[in-house]
Amino acid sequence: MMSRDSTASLSTNFGRRDFLAAASVALSGGLAGCAGAFAEEGGQVNIAGSSTVFPVTEAIASSFSEENPTINLSLSKTGTGGGFGNFFCAGRTDINNASRGIADAEIEQCGENGVTPIELPVATDALTVVVNPEADWIDCLTVEQLREIWRADGAERWSDINDDWPDEPFELYGAATTSGTFDYFNEAVVGEEANHTSDYYATERDRTIVQGIRGSETAMGYFGFSYYSENPDSIKAVSIDNGNGCVEPSIQTAMSGTYKPLSRPLFIYVAKESLTKPAVRDFVRFYMNKATTDLVSEVGYVPLTEQQRDENLAKLDTAIAEVTE
Repeated sequence: MMSRDSTASLSTNFGRRDFLAAASVALSGGLAGCAGAFAEEGGQVNIAGSSTVFPVTEAIASSFSEENPTINLSLSKTGTGGGFGNFFCAGRTDINNASRGIADAEIEQCGENGVTPIELPVATDALTVVVNPEADWIDCLTVEQLREIWRADGAERWSDINDDWPDEPFELYGAATTSGTFDYFNEAVVGEEANHTSDYYATERDRTIVQGIRGSETAMGYFGFSYYSENPDSIKAVSIDNGNGCVEPSIQTAMSGTYKPLSRPLFIYVAKESLTKPAVRDFVRFYMNKATTDLVSEVGYVPLTEQQRDENLAKLDTAIAEVTE
């Protein structure tokens, strides 16, 4: 089951609270009718991609808008793969939010359309497995148990994992197949020798997962830590045992590297060709500097280190010099 893309077209002449409210709903306009990423649009920056990275970009874009009211931002949740395939590599957006690295096929598609992707890490996420708070039988899962729940032809009922758990079927909620979160979870948990189950509710709308988990005692889902951190009283995070005991998802465990295998880097990809536009250059520079601040931790992710920021800015400056000389 796939969700419809949620698009937020963001006007930049109002404050952060209004901006965040507008960004959380689908509005008319959006990216569907936007001009090519490389057209002369003046103060326009078009962004699509990952719903996981969306809260980071949303928060930084809000801060940017307060200081740059004449620049217009368009921000859309399309999933990492949907963003690359339908927008970024098609030359329709300047930036793609991504919760995984760009795939070879996507690089090839970008090349065919004259798009040169520049990868910039922006944060670290603790991908989080969640259940209903009333599911008092579960607090921790081994990676192998998690794999049995989420692989095709795997466990179907809670009691298949543990005889003491309810003899009830799983109600599963997770990322759509266009999502980088799906790709990462599939690789880190399900593995190459099996396939991710298709018997689950797949969506790009992470708040739909929250609603589904809240509504069923037998439900389980997964998404970026940011969406759990918004709802800690209405859903329960499951600790993960990767062989060294149960570790709960948190900013601290993601930062320390103890939350394995579900800690992962988050990225934005910038079209090198779009760096000919002053608005894109200004926004990306602003983004890199804000990615080291509490703005990132406030939405539930680990900020960049100053060294990572400096490496990103050096890469950015090199690319800008190459397209503006």
